[in-house]
Amino acid sequence: MASRTNRARVARGVFPPEQVAAVKAVACELPVRYGLPLSRFSRTELYRLVIELAVTEASASTVWRWLHDDAIKPWQQQCWIYRRDPEFAAKAGRALDLYARVFEGKRLRPDEYVISADEKSQLQALGRRHETSAPGPGRPSRYEFEYERGGTLAYLAAWDVHHANLFDRVEPKTGIDPFGRLVEQVMSTEPYASARTVYWIVDNGSSHAGKTSIKRMQDRWPNARLIHLPVHASWLNQIELYFSIVQRKALTPNDLATRDALAERLLGFGEHYRQIARPFEWTFTRQDLNNLIDRIDRHEPQLALAA
Repeated sequence: MASRTNRARVARGVFPPEQVAAVKAVACELPVRYGLPLSRFSRTELYRLVIELAVTEASASTVWRWLHDDAIKPWQQQCWIYRRDPEFAAKAGRALDLYARVFEGKRLRPDEYVISADEKSQLQALGRRHETSAPGPGRPSRYEFEYERGGTLAYLAAWDVHHANLFDRVEPKTGIDPFGRLVEQVMSTEPYASARTVYWIVDNGSSHAGKTSIKRMQDRWPNARLIHLPVHASWLNQIELYFSIVQRKALTPNDLATRDALAERLLGFGEHYRQIARPFEWTFTRQDLNNLIDRIDRHEPQLALAA
């Protein structure tokens, strides 16, 4: 009797809730769970699987409707990074406070400065097979697809976040010594040389990582203080905004055949930018950070269980 009832439901297009739940459960698994050589399901592949597993006899359109009801889209993917630093909020908040001219709950004095610094490594000189053409009426500028590699170099920069002062230099490669030369370039210049404190916000790159780097800087420059962002938080470093401008305005397209030409372009752009520089309108606050962390905390337990 029960079997005839189920067949009648199927014939009318009404399916037991257990079948609907089972289809959604399959859609919420990775394909490898079923021995498939796929990284994600397409609609067709998912439907083929639930039919092969005898999960349901529903049509493809009915299955898509069930998934749509719960916004299940297994063909979509999103990159995710787990927080590795247990002090993420405290370290990120300290940098955000400095952007707001506050440190450890106290307003910064006029003779205290905040520097954001980093380096772009392995920048390539790319000589195009044909010369880049200028734009014309109804025609954009064109650059050749093929290129020859002319070597690499590193571009280091430091940015006074409140006074829009830019310091930059080109080095053969990154490292402790090149970064030290950038620090000297800033700290030997007024008003930083005689400042009460100069806070340097940096990420955890090998050129300036760990407690040793903090001691190294303070031994050389007693009025300098190195402030590390948490791991995976370079997006909180204001110098990255400047680097994105460099990439768009000076290096795209890259039609610079030699390292000398690349260095000249980078330093020339730095000089150009100094003439027009203004402080960035930084709007991401501690409250925004707290809201973001709350959203992450709601997702991370689910991701950990799935893993």
